[in-house]
Amino acid sequence: MLTPEQHARQLIDAQLALAGWLVQDYKQINLGAGAGVAVREYPTDSGPADYALLVDRKLVGIVEAKREGTSLTAVAEQTARYQASATKHAQRVADQLPFGYEANGQEIRFADARDPEPRSRPVFGFHRPETLRGWTRQIGTLRARLRTLPAVTTAGLRDCQIEALRNLDVSLKDDRPRALIQMATGSGKTFTAVSFIYRLIKFAGAKRILFLVDRGNLGRQTLQEFQQYTAPDDGRKFTELYNVQHLTSNQLDTVSKVTITTIQRLYSMLRGEAEFDAGNEERSGFELNGEAPQRPREVAYNPALPPEGYDFVVIDECHRSIYNVWQQVLEYFDAHLIGLTATPAKQTFGFFNQNLVMEYSHERAVVDGVNVGSDVFRIETEITAQGSRVEKGSAVKRMERQTRKRRWETLDDDLVYTGTQLDRSVTTPDQIRTVLTKWKSSLFTELFPGREIVPKTLIFAKSDHHADEIVELVRELFGKGNDFCKKITYGSDENADTLIRKFRNEYNPRVAVTVDMISTGTDIKPLECLLFLRDVRSRVYFDQMKGRGTRVISPSDLETVTSDAGAKTRFVIVDAVGVTDSVKKDTESVERLGGLGFEKLLHAVAQGNHDPAQLRSLATRLARLDRQLTPDDRAAVQTQTGGTTVQQLAARLYDAVDPVRQEAEAQRVAAAEAHAAGQPAPGEPGSALDEPTDAHWQQAVEALTERAVHLFDDPALRTLLTKVHAQHDLIIDLVSQDRVLAAGFESRTSPEAAQEALARQRVDKFQAFIEAHKDEITALQLLHNRPYARRAVTFAQIRELALALRLDHPELTPEGIWAAYEQLEKARVRGAGPKTLLTNLISLVRFALHQTETLTAYPLGVDERFGAWLAAQQQAGRTFTEEQQRWLTMMKEKVATSLSVEAEDFTMPPFVDQGGYARAKQVFGADLNQLVAELNEALAA
Repeated sequence: MLTPEQHARQLIDAQLALAGWLVQDYKQINLGAGAGVAVREYPTDSGPADYALLVDRKLVGIVEAKREGTSLTAVAEQTARYQASATKHAQRVADQLPFGYEANGQEIRFADARDPEPRSRPVFGFHRPETLRGWTRQIGTLRARLRTLPAVTTAGLRDCQIEALRNLDVSLKDDRPRALIQMATGSGKTFTAVSFIYRLIKFAGAKRILFLVDRGNLGRQTLQEFQQYTAPDDGRKFTELYNVQHLTSNQLDTVSKVTITTIQRLYSMLRGEAEFDAGNEERSGFELNGEAPQRPREVAYNPALPPEGYDFVVIDECHRSIYNVWQQVLEYFDAHLIGLTATPAKQTFGFFNQNLVMEYSHERAVVDGVNVGSDVFRIETEITAQGSRVEKGSAVKRMERQTRKRRWETLDDDLVYTGTQLDRSVTTPDQIRTVLTKWKSSLFTELFPGREIVPKTLIFAKSDHHADEIVELVRELFGKGNDFCKKITYGSDENADTLIRKFRNEYNPRVAVTVDMISTGTDIKPLECLLFLRDVRSRVYFDQMKGRGTRVISPSDLETVTSDAGAKTRFVIVDAVGVTDSVKKDTESVERLGGLGFEKLLHAVAQGNHDPAQLRSLATRLARLDRQLTPDDRAAVQTQTGGTTVQQLAARLYDAVDPVRQEAEAQRVAAAEAHAAGQPAPGEPGSALDEPTDAHWQQAVEALTERAVHLFDDPALRTLLTKVHAQHDLIIDLVSQDRVLAAGFESRTSPEAAQEALARQRVDKFQAFIEAHKDEITALQLLHNRPYARRAVTFAQIRELALALRLDHPELTPEGIWAAYEQLEKARVRGAGPKTLLTNLISLVRFALHQTETLTAYPLGVDERFGAWLAAQQQAGRTFTEEQQRWLTMMKEKVATSLSVEAEDFTMPPFVDQGGYARAKQVFGADLNQLVAELNEALAA
């Protein structure tokens, strides 16, 4: 068995070989074997260097090797000593060898001794011999040249752009590896980026720069910015001076100075794929939906695209998935990272090490005349606010979502739906008609008085079908033809880029309807009106959507498409769904699979596509389907699966992509492997590992995934699920008639009053949810009907409740509801509500049902009940040893996070770290099982 040192050397040998180095023993040295040779145990005056790097027979660098798990940050001084040590016979490029590496098989750090302030940095892999050869022939290093950048040429730049460029120069001169530029939509972020890219190429000698865009059509827009940019000191266009490639295939132009692409295509190229479907580049990270974070996309060294391939990576419109799903892809390159965004979230600041070099808000942009401001016009209708009820015996239409086939049906029971279900499970044409009619009648009286031409308007729809309904009604209400109103979505029959160009530059279309395709990034300056017929729960995404209207345009340019507009002094948000009032999360959601049908999704998973986005999407759809099943449906599914329910299928899929479950499984795998070898588990005294390795993680993910997907191998089950799913399609309510309750421009309220109103809205929605589902969701049934029962609610039931709440009201998170109660009834709220603890839902439900006088964080309640139980035991003469106390505390903490302690918990941390069930049995003897049951009874609430 290899020692940790030997295993690390084996890995380092392989990493050097991947980068093009020929690895040799010193006694077998053959410098003529290739341009780059890495020699093990190379003798120096300070002793043998672990590896000496020679290029064209000359020493250029040193690799200091350490065992796996060794921290490398303190090893740089040792490497520097070998770099300066004398060697016999060998030629050197310099007395002080310029290139120093530290490696332990898992990490590599690098420093260039020629930099003004040499500082080691993490790198994905070793640099190739030809790269080091090129660096030794350059005059100065990149970091040295960054310190001598000339002053910014200010001609033709806005003040905010000048400030951004100057601040970025300072950051780069200080060798800050990451920098974030926040500039309001419409203030010229891309122009600013092209400006600093020009400076980095011309004055800092950057070899190549990667420009990552949010989706494909923004790449085309970015390419146009480069083509239109005129060099301030030269007069020629950027693309006349330097080659710029917008990747539409996986073939890289090696002479291009700038590469524009999406991170999805970049990942495909790093994986060595010859082709990539361009359709996968057309969805923005801002529009993505779902709750659970994914495991990062992992990459391996690719000789065709080595880590030194780019000196700078520019990330345009940084969204959340950049930092959790794609982070390793970004960190693959040995490059400075520069982020551009109009709407940063907390993760954005964290990823860029809090190095915000420019902050230019929309409010400031409006004052400076760089953006236009907005007015909000609200339209509230009865059905939007309250939903509707259609009596049994009424005729409604049903539409199959996949085939769009429609059929009439007579209701056997009353059809009751809420406003949140509109255009998702039920569509009511008269509700859409009522909103659009009010918008039309207000256009030239209240919204744009004195005008006659419909201003360029963008309508946000909930789905592709919803967009079709809107397009048809807009054309009908205005009495116009097809050119007047167009749908621009991923499902559009016409070319989306052509439609966007016409919407931007031509008289028609006057109205565009989209779901999400032009909600972010797309520049449509003549746009004067945004009509929201869908709510948005992400603050960042909503800000991006509003940003479509903020762009300024000259009166002459506006007149070419809207001749009676005069000047664009503002834009109007028409809010027909309460989007400006609804609770927003600070972060964006992560990916969902837009446009992939249920049947195709099932088939993809059965074929082995176990991408986290696929599994998460299927879990969400199955959970939604489970809410609609009839008893006969449930029985049929359980017969086919051998007893597994649809809810259990969904839960297993969710487990497979849930990092908490993955971590627990990885710890279990690592502990089992270590104990089988007679070794301590990771984290235990004497273990060489602090935590499970990537291999343990991989095994864990594979095990959870196999458990989740194996039943979908059965074609009969897939057919059954597809059939059942098709039975629960969109209901078209032609019976209900809507009416406008209120319409007008919003009145300004104080921030405090607005926050209180939002909090009240959260609480009211939560209480309404409990009332509506008290007889359907098991946890609510138990808490509502047996408020003081012990052990009545299981953790699985709480997870079911949380999932149901998320499906009905994505904006209602446990922490958000908790914060709302804290704002409204602060004196009655005790303890914080940690977002990771689903058990707090029990406290929230009990408080909402008025079963408790105070809202107490569930863990705090468990602590108090544990203290009371211990006191009662002591009073009864029952005492516990110090070790027993430790075990009891672990059990208490498990109850706080999972409601109970079960037998399988003893096979997982922290219990297994202390010896597992066997040790617990020794500590407590025959009373263990009775004690666990007693503790569960006493601590649960």
